[in-house]
Amino acid sequence: MQIDQTRDPTHNRFLNPFINLGHFLDHLAMLIFPTVVIALSQEWNRPYSELLPYALGGFIAFGAFALPAGWLGDHWGRYKMMVVFFLGIGTCLFLTGFAQSPMQIGIGLFCVGVFAAIYHPVATAMLVVDPKRIGRVLGWNGLWGNFGLAAAALVAGALIDLAGWRAAFFVPGAVTIAIGVAFLILVKDPGRVVKTGKKLGLDIDVHMMWRIFGIVLIATVCGGIIFNATTVAMPKVFHERMAMFTQTGLGIGMLVSIVYCIAALAQVVVGTLIDQVDLKSVFVPVTLLQIPFLFLAGTLDGVAMLVVAVLMMLMVFGQIPLNDAIIGRYTRDEYRARAYAVRYVVSLGVAAIAVPLIAFLHRTTGGFQNVFTVLSVLAALTLAAALMLPSRKEIETRRAAAQPA
Repeated sequence: MQIDQTRDPTHNRFLNPFINLGHFLDHLAMLIFPTVVIALSQEWNRPYSELLPYALGGFIAFGAFALPAGWLGDHWGRYKMMVVFFLGIGTCLFLTGFAQSPMQIGIGLFCVGVFAAIYHPVATAMLVVDPKRIGRVLGWNGLWGNFGLAAAALVAGALIDLAGWRAAFFVPGAVTIAIGVAFLILVKDPGRVVKTGKKLGLDIDVHMMWRIFGIVLIATVCGGIIFNATTVAMPKVFHERMAMFTQTGLGIGMLVSIVYCIAALAQVVVGTLIDQVDLKSVFVPVTLLQIPFLFLAGTLDGVAMLVVAVLMMLMVFGQIPLNDAIIGRYTRDEYRARAYAVRYVVSLGVAAIAVPLIAFLHRTTGGFQNVFTVLSVLAALTLAAALMLPSRKEIETRRAAAQPA
């Protein structure tokens, strides 16, 4: 049965809370290892730059499997795919805790990435069904995702100190499986949205569509690498730059969590602005401010580094709902999961480059300064794309000029 979800915003009241919780778990699962690897390098007596690349397969899968996940979401059912997401990611996390070698950890993280890939194309398509609330919904959903980023370092660090690195996989895995069972019990299948063919924003011509596609592509590639590099590197950066506060796994986790929790508020603010003002007027300043903060992060330490890290992550997190809102406003619902799948295949797939990039530059230069310099250059490319984004007025002018007199 087809259901027009936009006519009944109270329908299935547990759906959105579980979707937001899924975003929390998705990012938590993908960022457990960057904290665990610090403990592993000491326990197994292997360098950080040697062990970190074992996360690469997981990040590649996180992007590559988004496309088939989006296709299955549109054809087989988004609700069913979310069930697979919860149960699959929980099981893989739990099994990774039994790993006896770096290769086994790499295989486990790859499997986690396969199921984690389901979330963004499927869940985001389930959320953006109300054109009047797209910014607010994406902003709050992004907030939950960023809380997952924050919790990953804190939870992993606390569990490592309490029961060892294996517990950092066992406990989140078991909890995620339990939440998947609760999802099955409490959330009803909302069915498929009626194929009205409507969009969530303005009609655009083919030329404008390709222009917007190119802008989103550049922003997605550069933003994906920046996001992944900053979130993967942050625990180790704090371990090196703020040694007085990071003598334990919990200490590292607490600092990273504080930064991410503060920065998470950017998505709510940006989401609110998206519903009120033109997208370009938000996109340009957010990308502009990334450049100096990323560059400074490569040169500072101590408290100054902590302050800059907060400002940097505010801008990095703030860009995420902007990319999603552009797609949501110009894509029909029946194709939306696939459109988001393409966006996240590019974003998350290319973002996997961040892992070997960090490992290589950290090994060859002995630190993170060059990592952040490269990221600031990518931020400048994102700004160039943002400046080319058409304003609402420009789109309306082009549409009026194209209409017959």
